Amino acid sequence: MKVLISGGAGFIGSHLVEHMLKQGSQVTVLDNLSTGNMDNLKGLEGEDLKFFKVDIDDYESIHGYFKGIDCVFHIAALADIVPSIRRPMDYHRSNVDGTISMLEASRRHDVKKFVYAASSSCYGIQENLPTDEKARISPEYPYALTKYVGEQYVLSWTDIYKLPAISLRLFNVYGPRSRTSGAYGAVFGVFLAQKLSGKDFTVVGDGTQTRDFVFVTDVVRAFGMAAGSDISGEVFNIGSGSTYSINRLVELLGGEKIYIPKRPGEPDSTYADISKARSILGWAPEVSFEDGVRQMLEHIEYWRKAPVWTPEKIEEQTRDWFRYLS
Repeated sequence: MKVLISGGAGFIGSHLVEHMLKQGSQVTVLDNLSTGNMDNLKGLEGEDLKFFKVDIDDYESIHGYFKGIDCVFHIAALADIVPSIRRPMDYHRSNVDGTISMLEASRRHDVKKFVYAASSSCYGIQENLPTDEKARISPEYPYALTKYVGEQYVLSWTDIYKLPAISLRLFNVYGPRSRTSGAYGAVFGVFLAQKLSGKDFTVVGDGTQTRDFVFVTDVVRAFGMAAGSDISGEVFNIGSGSTYSINRLVELLGGEKIYIPKRPGEPDSTYADISKARSILGWAPEVSFEDGVRQMLEHIEYWRKAPVWTPEKIEEQTRDWFRYLS
């Protein structure tokens, strides 16, 4: 199978590249390297992997790469909350215009399957847990909104143009090669850099808030199974099927913690109902939270050059968070 992966030099994308190469696929990667890193593809070089540095929102620059492609995995996006508040137009351009560009290129070249990396952030703050795919949609910030709008375009292209497509709403994905630079964000990158530097873990609120942490290898299996299915026009939650407190994460990582103010616009819990993915795709997570954290610690040196966040730096970085979301 010939596959194209946008954002293939990023965290999830690079793991998907590795997975598809192992499955015997020929892989084309499109990435502008704004957040991705070519180091993530080291050891994967070969005649079955082609890389092109392009912006996906530039249709004229990318559509030629879709010729002869069987399946498209659209992973590329701008992420994080605070930058999306500060730069909403950039996020719309990347996450909405970029998605339309990918869809049109796929449609015009008769791609057989389009799999979209959606975000569980579209659910916002939910009262009913675990959360299923029919839950109320309530984006709290521009990143969440643009990812949801992108999903709506994906489903519309299925309805209007009959492009076979599936949207996977990813919960809190973690694993080796998760992003180490850029805006203050993902808890694992923050904590592992702090651990390497001998700093206290900065725990938001009282640490009892929980997250549905799902390991990246389970996520890429879901992408592969979605691509291989004959399902189209459906949305699936991809999570661990459980939820874990930040205090539990600190316990597994080992270290001291300090508390910083709870942030507005964040749910007390994320918890995916994955029964639809189980029953229709036949997918289920395999990596336990404890084993996943152990693997993160085994690869901790990857975060040696990551920024080390202190309470003071976090306060400065999240000022707009409190200003606009309170």
